[in-house]
Amino acid sequence: MKPLLHYSSSIIVFYFSFSLLIIFIINFPKCLCDDDIQHANCNIPFSCDSNITNLKYPFWGEKRESYCGGVADRTNTKLTCEEKVSKITINSVKYRILQWDNTTQKLTVARDDYSSGNVCAVNTNYKSSTFDNTQFQANNSNDNLTLLYGCNVRSGTVVDQNLNYINCDESEYVVYIVYDSDSIIANCTPTHIVEIPILRSLAGELGYDNRTLSEALKEGFELIWSGNYMDCQSCLVSGGACGNDGDTEFRCFCDNGTHATSCFLPGISSSPSSSKHNWRLIVIVIGAAGFGVTMFFIIIMIRCHLKRGTGRQQKSIFWRRRKLVEHNVDTFMQNYNSSMPRRYRYKEVKRITNSFREKLGQGGYGVVYKARLNDGRQVAVKLINESKGNGEEFINEVASISRTSHMNIVSLLGYCYEGNKRALIYEFMPKGSLDKFIYKSEFPNAICDFDWNTLFQIAIGIARGLEYLHQGCNSRILHLDIKPQNILLDEDFCPKISDFGLAKICQKKDSIVSILGTRGTIGYMAPEIFSRAFGGVSYKSDVYSYGMLILEMIGGRKNYETGGSCTSEMYFPDWIYKDLDQGNTTNTLLNRLTISEEENDMVRKITLVSLWCIQTNPSDRPPMNKVIEMLLGPLSSVSYPPKPVLFSAEMPALQVDSISSSDLYETNSITVSK
Repeated sequence: MKPLLHYSSSIIVFYFSFSLLIIFIINFPKCLCDDDIQHANCNIPFSCDSNITNLKYPFWGEKRESYCGGVADRTNTKLTCEEKVSKITINSVKYRILQWDNTTQKLTVARDDYSSGNVCAVNTNYKSSTFDNTQFQANNSNDNLTLLYGCNVRSGTVVDQNLNYINCDESEYVVYIVYDSDSIIANCTPTHIVEIPILRSLAGELGYDNRTLSEALKEGFELIWSGNYMDCQSCLVSGGACGNDGDTEFRCFCDNGTHATSCFLPGISSSPSSSKHNWRLIVIVIGAAGFGVTMFFIIIMIRCHLKRGTGRQQKSIFWRRRKLVEHNVDTFMQNYNSSMPRRYRYKEVKRITNSFREKLGQGGYGVVYKARLNDGRQVAVKLINESKGNGEEFINEVASISRTSHMNIVSLLGYCYEGNKRALIYEFMPKGSLDKFIYKSEFPNAICDFDWNTLFQIAIGIARGLEYLHQGCNSRILHLDIKPQNILLDEDFCPKISDFGLAKICQKKDSIVSILGTRGTIGYMAPEIFSRAFGGVSYKSDVYSYGMLILEMIGGRKNYETGGSCTSEMYFPDWIYKDLDQGNTTNTLLNRLTISEEENDMVRKITLVSLWCIQTNPSDRPPMNKVIEMLLGPLSSVSYPPKPVLFSAEMPALQVDSISSSDLYETNSITVSK
């Protein structure tokens, strides 16, 4: 058989094609390469003070464009460089930046007008330091200092109260006080009042000498950035740079385009750059078509070599991406340092689990094994599935739970991250998960092991844990996967919330958060999670899951059997509501057990509270602090809840398509059948 092309002709075709390719590359419009500009610009820190070199997201200013700044708060995150000092203006007050910690989002600042330490030389604006409507919030390491200008300290009132004051000149004085100043203001009648946070460690020393006040003002105070923390960490881990879409949405700028939160997720069209992406794609398609004919001959000539080369190239790309992920996760873990638990090597994990001999359970994210540390403590080791993502859900869980410390939140004692070998080490819960004490069809002893007082204490404990996540941390943490399998019990049946793989961290003032796809488990997900028509996703979504969980504890059955038909039988909350409405809680709801009148009132109260928690409209659900208040109060204080509209007979029944509750980014749909 004759060769398709003579060798010399092939060489000519090759060089001709190669020359055209070089010409095309040289003349390729420079604007089409601008996709990488946002990624490059937002990776460059704000440059001014040589001592502070890590000012990236959420800051912008000077050479950092506004799209590199924080979402919806860019006026308060713009930086300026004045006399080689990095400064930020928040609510019209200018501050010097003393320190910024990327891992804890802690910003240390000092008022620019008080930076000299001389309160007498302050400008005449006399503005207090306020942080309302900003994503910077003062943390609990500060106390408020009140400066009272124009007080007459020679009048006996001020002197008698042993107030601290500074004599600016013969007729000017500044009185200062750290705590409640209302009574002093009434007697002092100042002309101007200025409130400034100061470090609590210095607040207790004020009054012993005026030098301490000067030092307190120079040392400044601490703020916590509370916006888009987890989104930015996911972006950084994937090799991207954090920014915004020019309006209110977070964006992750990558070397391959713009993404929502991670370079590993599909790209999105955003603001002006979307048309640039489209134009680039059109030009590339046209160029590819133009070279199609000539490249066809080259492919024929070197097809065997190309196959081998392509295989090697794909393997190389996969390897480089994996190494990039490992590097970024390692960097994140190292930067977290002070707040991170101990890091274990994989061989240590294998040793403490006795080569993974004793299995405790298995879920969508991996298998849990029993282990023993060197000091003899028993622990639980969750070995993450190798196929689960590129480290995002691992970072998500570690970052979320490392921020917590509460008796009803499981403690993270350590972690392991070596390539695709990932493990989380938790305190050991002897009683296992709550589902073992609920589902009679699966576990013979089931709820019979609970007396009603124990059930009530478990309900209270879970509520307190959720209330802490929603209100007790610097940032609000939404768990988004509350279910019996994620509630662990210690030897005293004290419940602890676990498994933060789907958690979302946001600022406390946020009523609505943005999530990709559907998170959670069928039967516990609030309506707004699978359809935004019911409202936005918020901490009220956890309240709904809590209500369904407690109803299961009372009824002793699953609220939804996966794979079954919701249309063929009355939905779980429906029959509980019907029994409650007809006064049949003792016979039906409590499975005909003989209980006292006091226990009957307790169960009826828990049921009423749970039905309030699963209201279809999120605004009708009580926050967790109100839930605790109702549970601890008398039965008469809990009003009768309306029937959840979504599950009433008048509404269409819920039809659930195939969905995996173990996926971090679920995309399968849940529809309402006609």
